[in-house]
Amino acid sequence: MTASRCVRIGQAVVIPTILLLISFPYKQTTAYQDRGPAPAGLHRPRLVLVIVADQFRYDYLDRFGDLFGMNGLKRLMRDGASWIDANYDQVPTYTAPSHATIMTGAYPALTGIVANEWPDRETGKKVSSVSDADGTLFAGGAAEEASSPRRLMTSTVGDELRLATNDRSKVIGISVKDRAAILTAGRHANAAYWISQQTGSIVSSNYYFSQLPGWVTKFNATRPEDKYFGAKWERLLAEQEYLRGAGSDSPAWEKVKSATDTNSFPHVITGGLTAPGEKFYEALDVSPFTSDILLAFAKEAITNEHLGADDDPDVLAISFSANDYVGHRYGPYSQEVMDVTLRFDRQLAELLEFVDARVGLGNTVVLFTADHGVAPAPEQAIAAGLSGGRIKASEVLAPIRAAISERFNPTSQLPDRTADYIYKYRDEREAKDALINGNLYFDRAALKRDGINLDELEQVACRAAMAVRGIARCYTRAQIEQGAIPDSDYIGRRVSHGFYSARSGDLVLITSPFYVISTETATHGSPYAYDTHVPLMLMGAGITAGQYLQPANPMDVAPTLSALLKVQPPSASSGRILREALQH
Repeated sequence: MTASRCVRIGQAVVIPTILLLISFPYKQTTAYQDRGPAPAGLHRPRLVLVIVADQFRYDYLDRFGDLFGMNGLKRLMRDGASWIDANYDQVPTYTAPSHATIMTGAYPALTGIVANEWPDRETGKKVSSVSDADGTLFAGGAAEEASSPRRLMTSTVGDELRLATNDRSKVIGISVKDRAAILTAGRHANAAYWISQQTGSIVSSNYYFSQLPGWVTKFNATRPEDKYFGAKWERLLAEQEYLRGAGSDSPAWEKVKSATDTNSFPHVITGGLTAPGEKFYEALDVSPFTSDILLAFAKEAITNEHLGADDDPDVLAISFSANDYVGHRYGPYSQEVMDVTLRFDRQLAELLEFVDARVGLGNTVVLFTADHGVAPAPEQAIAAGLSGGRIKASEVLAPIRAAISERFNPTSQLPDRTADYIYKYRDEREAKDALINGNLYFDRAALKRDGINLDELEQVACRAAMAVRGIARCYTRAQIEQGAIPDSDYIGRRVSHGFYSARSGDLVLITSPFYVISTETATHGSPYAYDTHVPLMLMGAGITAGQYLQPANPMDVAPTLSALLKVQPPSASSGRILREALQH
């Protein structure tokens, strides 16, 4: 790629104070920055319904929109406000960082949620964004770890709402994934619920309560996942529609590695077992059926928790995960992604109809967005005449190690003292080189032992990484912390927004478009439009329906909802109120 480069240190002024070092990366730089006060007299809703579709690209609205029903996504587009140019301004574009951003209004640089998981330098282990080794999991497997929002560094809309109402408001998060349920709800939520891959039950942790509510236990007693054992996932519509909208059902780049599934419809969900068990629960995730379970559970939550029943507003955040699991396995241009998207539209319609009957959509503000998009399979990109490819981690690490050894062990002494300069972390029982999330971590103890200057090491490693085919950019910790990346470098800006010093690596590598460091059929995480461009819709009283051309960011959701709820914005919120859609 001709634009590939390594931004050099020293070409920008170093900001001298710690305060500016902290604040620099978070400055909003989008073209539209109206931050004026919200219009007065906004209608305060009884319920805020936050709906996130995991891995839902904006272009799905256009590609499949003619097949949507009238009361799902079309309803939101018809009766609500929608932004056609909504993009995340941060990397990596992963589930945990984005879900945190939506309801905090802050970049990962302030939320501290830099990825789904990362190496923890204090323990030497890989941790997840929400893992809680000291917690207790309810209804999970015997060895299954609990989860909580303890690593989230900022407040959410729900947190601020509960503070403002003296905890009379209720805030609940629901998802297949723990991180999606927890990070949208916040640190002061009433509950977050997710689905255990070990037991197939709805689970939560003692962070929220001393035991599961009775209505949740009753729901689990119906064994909701087990009902889908042996279910056959077939196309919702006639095959001809899928051939027109997505092409062949089993192209060459769909390489399903599971012996218990195939590349083509129908998909029989058993996980290779003869009765429900862990492999089945994992297989069920790669289907539209978990969304049906979430929908049923959401109805129970609304009913049993009396959400939207009085003048103290409540928040229910639901993140549907099926699009993500299916998209990773089959890719965004597959018949499976088309089908799971069409089914989500029907599931959304059922949810909205239930809320209308129970609470009234006139008393509800509905948000719909996504946490990220997804790139096509590199093989598909190449077949289409685009650049692209797969990069092995070893293809990045080998030249970096060689360059480090050449510079810091020039006489090739044995043993090579530089062999441990790249940090290793424990992932279960395996020690792994710390190249993760596009971040490379160095071992500070080894560098201190040998008197190695970290800044110099970063530059040596960065130059070596840039020589690898498919690596477009390399940014060093020094560049990011010193504010040495100009705003004109939008990729570097997104890297800065995603960098939290205590948890991020020492180098951040950005691949060229359509290149991935992954073995999955399709993946996401880049700063490019196929990963950053997502739907953003709001519907409810006080919101002017229409399609808006102003640039927007999902982080704008938090201050906008705060204005509608008439509460303080979250502690680190730096988005803008979407004033163009608020009635005044």
